Order: sequence, then C-alpha cells, then structure tokens
Amino acid sequence: ADMTHLQAGLSPETIEKARLELNENPDILHQDIQQVRDMIITRPDIGFLRTDDAFILRFLRARKFHQTEAFRLLAQYFQYRQLNLDMFKNFKADDPGIKRALTDGFPGVLENRDHCGRKILLLFAANWDQSRNSFIDILRAILLSLEVLIEDQELQINGFILIIDWSNFSFKQASKLTPSILKLAIEGLQ
Repeated sequence: ADMTHLQAGLSPETIEKARLELNENPDILHQDIQQVRDMIITRPDIGFLRTDDAFILRFLRARKFHQTEAFRLLAQYFQYRQLNLDMFKNFKADDPGIKRALTDGFPGVLENRDHCGRKILLLFAANWDQSRNSFIDILRAILLSLEVLIEDQELQINGFILIIDWSNFSFKQASKLTPSILKLAIEGLQ
C-alpha cells in the first residue's frame, strides 16, 4: 500500500528532515507501523486504546523508527494512563481544573516556532498560585497541550521545547513538589 497519505501536508523540507534525522522512509512506513502493531500481543496487561497508523507513526518518529523502542514508548504511554486513571478523567480543555491552569498560563504556548521548527512551551514557576491550581491540574494541562499539539505532523518531526523559569520560585511553593509528584510528572512527560 502507498503510505504517502500519512505524510500528507508535510513540506518537502520536513519530509527530507524526517528521512535524514528520523530514518523515515515513505516506501516502508506501512511495514514499520505493522511491526509495532504486531508487538501489542506481547503486552496483554495493557489496554492499547488507539492502534491506527497515524497514532503508531508518532511513536516511531519519537524513537527514530526503532520499532522495539517505539513499541516500548507506546506501551508506556497507555500504561501510564492505566495507572493514573483519575488524571485522565475528563481530559479536555473545558475541564475546570485544566481550564483554570491554561488560563493562568500553565503552560503558555508561544505562537512562533524556534529556528528548528519546534513549538515552545513556557512556564513561570513563580506564578504558581497553589490556592488556585493543584500541581496535578498543571501537569494535566501540560499533558493535554502536548497531546493536542502532537497531532501536528510537523511537530512530531520537529519536536518541542519546554522552558521552565524557576526564578523567584519560593520555598513554600517548592515544598509541595514531593518526590512522588515529581516522578509522576517526569513519567508523564516522557
């Protein structure tokens, strides 16, 4: 099957970048995707809620088309959601907690991309008002923002930059960042 429709809307430059930097080959995209899909039966403990071509392709791009690594990332993605169900309940921009975090700039998403075509997300840690936003809601807002942005194929190839400005971050604010909550954040972002 001709899989070029999976690259539809990409500029020639981006397609070339994907070839050079991510080992993306339009002629064998279908086989690459299918090889990842075939690994799903090895993890019956995980509910893979999406297995369509476009979705699996994201994970191949994220791991430069190493199928085993891409599958490991795909499995981690759904396992994280399975282990943290409450975080993904009503995982939409109109969820009150997420909406408040986004309104307060957690995260801010810059309009323009950087010179490498990457999308820039910005957080000013000192602006975190703990009486308004729980850390979990901020994390959910960041994850939802990434989830929406990653639909854009150019960004799947070019990537993201997350800038966190820690200046003027108070000890009182920091005391809320327990090791278990930081672990949750790092695993979710990975």
